[in-house]
Amino acid sequence: MFKNIAAVLFDLDGTLIDSAPDLGAAADKMRTDRGLESLPLALYRPMAGAGARGMIAIAFGLTPDDVRFADLKEEFFRNYESRMTENTSVFDGVAELVTQISQAGLKWGVVTNKSARFTIPLTKAMPLFATAQTIVSGDTTPHSKPHPAPLLEAARQLDIAPERCIYVGDDERDIVAGRAAGMPTVAAAYGYLGKTTDTGGWKADATIAAPGALLNLLRMA
Repeated sequence: MFKNIAAVLFDLDGTLIDSAPDLGAAADKMRTDRGLESLPLALYRPMAGAGARGMIAIAFGLTPDDVRFADLKEEFFRNYESRMTENTSVFDGVAELVTQISQAGLKWGVVTNKSARFTIPLTKAMPLFATAQTIVSGDTTPHSKPHPAPLLEAARQLDIAPERCIYVGDDERDIVAGRAAGMPTVAAAYGYLGKTTDTGGWKADATIAAPGALLNLLRMA
């Protein structure tokens, strides 16, 4: 269990919200617009945490090194922008978790690699985030995760020492960033996880299989 914790910071996609249906649909529309067959959500879901890079890789097998990637990324962004909350939902147990964190007197917030172009309207549209005391986007600082800068900025905004903040995320870069920022880290094994289903190599301080399990680590259950 963690001691002397004053704040809990979360990754967004795959940790607090299931945005895979809208991210996948935005990429799949690019395929069908080109006369290609639709792909099932199950193919997109594991890479949803990687945003445009992950979705375009599934839809077209392309990497950011490809000369076509920049144009495809902007097309993906436009598609996603038009439907960000159409089928996106809060993971089961997250709303209750956030309520109990707030009731315990802890601060909470979000640190995501999603750019503010999407983070701001998305979090404003979802009631869950009304009590969040900081939301740091991928372009809030000059660096994105796995660099620790976004996490340190969130701690600064909360006026809480980094070592008194827990960071929870579903991707290895979340754990790398948290460790670099001097924060205890928790791997959300219920999330997208990227290309791996084994979080053991991430060296997180703890792993949870469901959002509510975090309460046990905070001595709040």
